Amino acid sequence: MKLNELGHPALTLPVDLDGFSVHIDAERERADIVLARPPFNVISMRGREQLRITFEALDADARVRVIVLRAEGEHFSSGGDIRGFLEASPEHVSKLAWNVAAPTRCSKPVIAAGRGYCFGVGFEISLACDFRLATETTLYALPEQKLGQIPGSGGSARLQKMVGITRTKDIVMRSRRIGGRQAFDWGVATECVPDAELESATDALVDELRSFSPLAQRTAKKLLNDTEDSPLSIAIELEGHCYSRLRSSEDFREGVEAFHAKRRANFTGK
Repeated sequence: MKLNELGHPALTLPVDLDGFSVHIDAERERADIVLARPPFNVISMRGREQLRITFEALDADARVRVIVLRAEGEHFSSGGDIRGFLEASPEHVSKLAWNVAAPTRCSKPVIAAGRGYCFGVGFEISLACDFRLATETTLYALPEQKLGQIPGSGGSARLQKMVGITRTKDIVMRSRRIGGRQAFDWGVATECVPDAELESATDALVDELRSFSPLAQRTAKKLLNDTEDSPLSIAIELEGHCYSRLRSSEDFREGVEAFHAKRRANFTGK
């Protein structure tokens, strides 16, 4: 049985991908999940489940340090297959939020890079990622009110954590669109760059994340996710426990030695 770097069974990517492709660059320790149903890259019900499986497989792939979610063409995604909601079983619909939360559960850094429309589930899965790179053409929206519905895959809940209840009500209850620059000002987007610079900004962020200890990054992501709703005293205590465990890691020793030797650290994730 093939194992990943954590000693867990390696998973395989799904076959016959529905509306997206996967590209792994082992040399750069990078995997790209590319929404590929232009012009609007609508995400099907089947595609959501496959995206979950794909994130889980890439999380278990020792070749991959950073995952990028991006899209072909001028739009990230206009949202989900609306007719698919009417045809889906209640059991299938009940799993939507779990599927979309796959980037959050993934132990590795996940970047969502999108220009143009980023609506509905496209926005929700972006919110589930660790970093969101937007451009001056990006438009974020949760337009479900126009369909007599509400966001159903964690969109309003995650957004409220980021921007507060007043702004979330403005976006959700009015189906309001916000641009990339405003999203950056509100703390939704990590960066907002000129449209022509999205790919180079993504490359730079991938390389920056790869320069850190994979063990420390996995620890930081899990700690931040786990303590998001914790009281401050609990969060500080858990942070201390994680810090203490990392002190015995080979990566920490390497980082300290590299710092004193004024050289670049060679982290191995141990």
